[in-house]
Amino acid sequence: MTPDLKRITTPLTDDVTGPLKAGEKVLLSGFIYTARDAAHKRFIETLDAGGELPFDISGQVIYYCGPAPAPPGKVIGSCGPTTSSRMDVYAPRLISLGLKGMIGKGKRSEKVREALREHGAVYLGATGGAGALLARTVVAAEVIAYEDLGPEAVVRLEVKDMPLFVINDSHGNDLYLEGIERYKK
Repeated sequence: MTPDLKRITTPLTDDVTGPLKAGEKVLLSGFIYTARDAAHKRFIETLDAGGELPFDISGQVIYYCGPAPAPPGKVIGSCGPTTSSRMDVYAPRLISLGLKGMIGKGKRSEKVREALREHGAVYLGATGGAGALLARTVVAAEVIAYEDLGPEAVVRLEVKDMPLFVINDSHGNDLYLEGIERYKK
């Protein structure tokens, strides 16, 4: 393992997210939850109606992903990230309830970045187009909610050494903005 590569394990705590810096490479292990647009909409509808989420969100990581069905002999099919900005309308509320990490691709809104700073959470980037490779890090998968949504159901994944980058850290740093500034020079 190279010195600039950090191993982190769920559930995440401030002790884990606090030292992470935008641009760092991490290997994530533990349990994470897939959820895309339709599942996020249901999360918020459930909360608005006074209900509880289908899992305890405190310290957890949501992966913006709709996994493909598992081929014979595999735990899961391809499971690449989807565009994160579509969840920006929902993310600040979930972060305020204890969500500590999100995995996806693309930029986040200022409101999401503010929520990350305020609550000590992080946004991690997965490489788009590498869903088959990311699937190799999944050691177990189980649908836990909203099975009627098909690939957008909430799936609890157990991952081992999922390779990710810190895009937005809990200190307000943004890898995308830093990259733009670096190349302006």
